[in-house]
Amino acid sequence: MRSLRLAGLGGLLAALLALTGCATDYRLPAGSGRAEATATLARGFGDEALRRVTADMDPAMMAVAGRQSPVRSKDYWDRTPGWETYGLDEIPVLGVGVLSAEDARAINALQAGSPDPPPPARPFVLKANAEDRAAAVRCLTQAVYYEAAIEPLEGQQAVAQTVLNRMRHPGYPKTVCGVVYQGSLRMTGCQFSFTCDGSLAREPNPVIWARAEGVATRALAGFVLPSVGTATHYHADYVAPYWAPTLYRITQIGRHIFYRWTGPWGLPPAFNGRYAGGEANLSRAILEGLDSRTQGAGLRPDQLQAAGQIGQATRTVVLSLDGATQSYTITVPGEPGQESVRQPGVLTPTRRAPTPEEVAEINAKLKAIEEDPDAPISTGPRAPPPKPAPTPAPAKPPPAQTPPNAPVPGDLPIGRRED
Repeated sequence: MRSLRLAGLGGLLAALLALTGCATDYRLPAGSGRAEATATLARGFGDEALRRVTADMDPAMMAVAGRQSPVRSKDYWDRTPGWETYGLDEIPVLGVGVLSAEDARAINALQAGSPDPPPPARPFVLKANAEDRAAAVRCLTQAVYYEAAIEPLEGQQAVAQTVLNRMRHPGYPKTVCGVVYQGSLRMTGCQFSFTCDGSLAREPNPVIWARAEGVATRALAGFVLPSVGTATHYHADYVAPYWAPTLYRITQIGRHIFYRWTGPWGLPPAFNGRYAGGEANLSRAILEGLDSRTQGAGLRPDQLQAAGQIGQATRTVVLSLDGATQSYTITVPGEPGQESVRQPGVLTPTRRAPTPEEVAEINAKLKAIEEDPDAPISTGPRAPPPKPAPTPAPAKPPPAQTPPNAPVPGDLPIGRRED
């Protein structure tokens, strides 16, 4: 009986092993069935399924996932209708040539901001040693002064807020000076134009500098301007940058229009970067850095030429120093409303030359600030000059009395018959 039991158990074990062998197919490659499982979890493939899977991903996870996907999908997060697939692989062309300031303002008005107030940024309080604190205050003061010297107080606070928002965003350096001077050595342009257009060579006005320094100091002590929220970009209202429709417009303050990133990258949870310290450590990677949101990997010269963004008018300047001679090719400043786009090997002014009327207006505002630093400043668009009153038509002379027997117009030159 015992031998029969052992034989029965051996047969049952052999049957189980046989069934297991039939159920396992070792010829299938590793990872088989993953696509079907993903499709089941996502309930299919496509934009809707992708949004369902990525709805709970934080910005870091989305960045990793985006690097693995060669296909550009539509982005509905805060995008202007019609621009869901707008990208910057090539510069978009409007086909209207050089824009005037009025045309640029009309185009900017087409992208309306949200009627709801933006989500506020979290306060930032600088915790640094004396050396880093002094450098951070100076760099932020430079940004406020050179970018918004004649803007209203709220406009200056908005510029300071934008700098600090960038510092805490994953896409930008983690020091104040690093954000301000990012890209200042690049031929393709810097993030804040005053760092590469020669503005720093001008001696600042002490009264206006003190006012900008007060704005910077207060921002580094935790002041938050709610009206700009998590803004990371801005531009003057008299230009229409090609990258503006790719961002979410927040508001306009003075002459500057402020934007944030679309989607989760533009919301407060994404601004979790920590201040790194070491303000003096401006590495070459920072000084030659790009804005990954609006510049990507840079734009090729052939793309700029095809888009008609490279001006043909250039001039050559020859400089001699200690017997060494160097020639430079410089483009002629653009017209009002035209955006400057740089090309390798050519020095391009980042700002057009102001008109005599604009110079007079700026000087008048600077004088007013010197006389009363606390006086409000108006930087809205200038009102068009009043139309001249129509010239009154000259009064018609009274009809002359026709003498007797005078020829009537149309009469033939013959004598009139006497009655």
